[in-house]
Amino acid sequence: MTGGRHLVIVESPAKARTIGRYLGEDYIVQASVGHIRDIPVPRDLPAEMKKGPYGKFGVDVDGDFEPYYIVNPDKKKTVAELKKALKDADTLYLATDEDREGEAIAWHLLETLKPKKGLPVKRMVFHEITKDAIQAALTNTREIDTALVDAQETRRILDRLVGFELSPVLWRKIKPSLSAGRVQSVATRLVVERERERMAFVAADYWDVTGTFGAEAEQFTARIATVDGARVAVGSDFADDGALKPKAKDATVLTEESTRVLIEALAEAPATVTALESRPYTRRPAAPFTTSSLQQEASRKLRLGARQAMRVAQSLYENGYITYMRTDSVTLSGEAIKASRAQAAELYGAQYVPDKPRLYQNKSQSAQEAHEAIRPAGDRFRTPADVAGQLSGDEFRLYELIWKRTVASQMADAKGTTSTVELLLERGGRAATFRAAGTVITFRGFLAAYEEGRDASRYGNDSDSGSDKRLPQMQEGQQLETRELVPDGHSTTPPPRYTEASLVRALEERGIGRPSTYASTVATVQDRGYVLRRGTALVPSWTAFAVVRLLEEHFGPFIDYDFTAQMEEQLDHMARGELGRSEYLQEFYRGDGTDGPIGLQRMVDGLGEIDARAINSIEIGDGITLRVGRYGSYVEQAARDEDGELIEGADPRRANVSDEIAPDELTVEKARELLERAKDDGRVLGTDPETGHEIVAKDGRYGPYVTEVLPEDPEDKTPKSKRPKPRTGSLLSSMDLATVSLEQALQLLSLPRVVGTTEDGTEITAQNGRYGPYLKKGTDSRSLESEDQIFTVTLEEAEKIYAQPKTRGRAAAKPPLKELGTDPTSEKPIVIKDGRFGPYITDGTTNVSLRATEKVEEITEKVAIEKLAEKRAKGPAKKPAAKRTTATTRKKAPAKKAPAQK
Repeated sequence: MTGGRHLVIVESPAKARTIGRYLGEDYIVQASVGHIRDIPVPRDLPAEMKKGPYGKFGVDVDGDFEPYYIVNPDKKKTVAELKKALKDADTLYLATDEDREGEAIAWHLLETLKPKKGLPVKRMVFHEITKDAIQAALTNTREIDTALVDAQETRRILDRLVGFELSPVLWRKIKPSLSAGRVQSVATRLVVERERERMAFVAADYWDVTGTFGAEAEQFTARIATVDGARVAVGSDFADDGALKPKAKDATVLTEESTRVLIEALAEAPATVTALESRPYTRRPAAPFTTSSLQQEASRKLRLGARQAMRVAQSLYENGYITYMRTDSVTLSGEAIKASRAQAAELYGAQYVPDKPRLYQNKSQSAQEAHEAIRPAGDRFRTPADVAGQLSGDEFRLYELIWKRTVASQMADAKGTTSTVELLLERGGRAATFRAAGTVITFRGFLAAYEEGRDASRYGNDSDSGSDKRLPQMQEGQQLETRELVPDGHSTTPPPRYTEASLVRALEERGIGRPSTYASTVATVQDRGYVLRRGTALVPSWTAFAVVRLLEEHFGPFIDYDFTAQMEEQLDHMARGELGRSEYLQEFYRGDGTDGPIGLQRMVDGLGEIDARAINSIEIGDGITLRVGRYGSYVEQAARDEDGELIEGADPRRANVSDEIAPDELTVEKARELLERAKDDGRVLGTDPETGHEIVAKDGRYGPYVTEVLPEDPEDKTPKSKRPKPRTGSLLSSMDLATVSLEQALQLLSLPRVVGTTEDGTEITAQNGRYGPYLKKGTDSRSLESEDQIFTVTLEEAEKIYAQPKTRGRAAAKPPLKELGTDPTSEKPIVIKDGRFGPYITDGTTNVSLRATEKVEEITEKVAIEKLAEKRAKGPAKKPAAKRTTATTRKKAPAKKAPAQK
């Protein structure tokens, strides 16, 4: 198009730069930088609006739920620049993303910029930023879809109503600054319920036997299946209470003793092949990426959190490398299918491409966010090698993942053969069967390009899948030599905690949230402190327990999974123009329960009295209760005398509970340990001879520490916030609250210690930090090997440390904790090392982590060899696989009750 100046508005500067390259000089491309308006919090309303119908929520709940909007303060300059550019434009193109949020941004721009009468305004949409796609979008514009705007505005109003009605209840009954959210509270409930399952879990012990059979050159392993005609119980046969499930009541649970007796009886018995089966193996490729599956796979394979994965994907999209990254569709366009098949044939061979294109369908009927799955942009995909010089780090890794998944989705099935064998051992009236399976891949198909990751299973030791195990040629009736029978003890494990990937999948499976909300929801529950990360696992805080309990008991529908999913379905109907926003909001807020749950307003107004103490209490056992306090969590137990009798009128015993202790780890024994340690809380160690201040040892929220007691002057009118702070110092790992001495305390209070000054005048200090002891020189920090070095390291030693190249992301190798001889299989020395996640046994090739209950000094050479052998038998473990403003805004004609803001 020529003959004028055309203004194109997108959301981000990166997107503007990329699109600008494909348009001529007649086009000016500018960015709104996300949303330009939003519903203000009540304190930011104009004075004349605070007493009107908008005063409580920024939404007129007394009328037709009209929202009141203001331009975000940080966007006033952007709006002014856009208005200036619009004055000289002959056409306005609103080119924001084609989803609800993008549609709402476009609508806000139109309402705020107010183009002059007669100026053409066109809605320009595309799913990838390539030259062809942009040119096609220019010639296929449309009007703004008000149904999409209604759906997004309704979502925004729902979030405002839920947050502003429920959060004050949390402030009053739990502690200030908490927040409730329509989706975040449901996500928090999922994590809390999983932790409740772990807390109620009772481990069950069971044993099995792994046998080695066959000739020396063709030996293989098989796992016991039956004993004397009864099936042997495996981990999945046990319920979380430690008992056998009803359907497994006839299974035999092997104990250590019964396993030993069985092995003694069958040790010399030959193995007879009683059954052989061989069947074809076929595996189909996974569908192309949706937003959810991309976040899950990026977590498993790339270790990217949901928010980080979406930030990287946003950058790839805006710079023209991939199609739009917020979608729940698995379909590919005709040109994408053609490009995938052509590239697969070119790179892997024609035999790797099926005769007909593969077509994928969405499992969810509510898929609506975009028309295509996430794929490389263009009608000919750039390979990872093509973009290696343009992308790096996470961007390259995520692009490669998307490219592999897309190309593999159009490749042939993997083919092979799965063989199973059953062996019978009989002797002395005892009989046992062993089973083994092996799959041989004869044609890799799509596996040549990509293999989907999987989340860890809690029953990983139940079966020997043998995905890469070959079985020797055998025939029924053949007798094989029984070379070895090895007992194997197990304990059932609790349900695994959610990771970001599995939480996203759980939300998707329940229909909670949509592609554009997954990452922000998972991030919000962590930012609010409801969920903490331990490695990749998501651990709920005790505050989350209290919040979820209050919402479950008093606002059940608003934290119910089905109810939340139905709300999403209603928004989908609204986006299709099948439901009116006003009627839906009226029912949601003021419903009388006739056609559904009682409305939010009625529920809050009829709330009644809430027992805050009960809401914030969780029984641990033995009369010990955990309390969620305003300044942290603590355990409490009524005071008892030496005979265990209650002491009337005595204050209960209390002990702080650190956030480092996960809820399922707070057992009765652990709580007693904390209470016992708390006896020394506040113990006076003595007086600092230099200052005369008393030094005490205390047990704080973040662990034990020492501090000085500053004298108080009753006449001092200085605010506490401006008074001198007492010196404090956390105890070293080698110190104990009950035995720390005054001398040790004074050492801790003297930190950071000045080691010396370098020739250039820079001071080097030794300090103790959250991640251990370290040196600091200006902004350059170096780790120390031990805490003792904090007080002993010299300037000369420090300079030698700084003379070494700085290691990034990996600390210097630590000496082994224990040496245990030589492994008979690998013929390599066995040692116990201290790793990032605790001590582990290794022979340099195979690693086995020690359980929390296992002590390094108790591990013998025999135990280590057995653990390494068990790990090898299981085979290698499968590898786990720009922040966008999410507020939706809209400004309609102002109600007569209050004037619109100028």
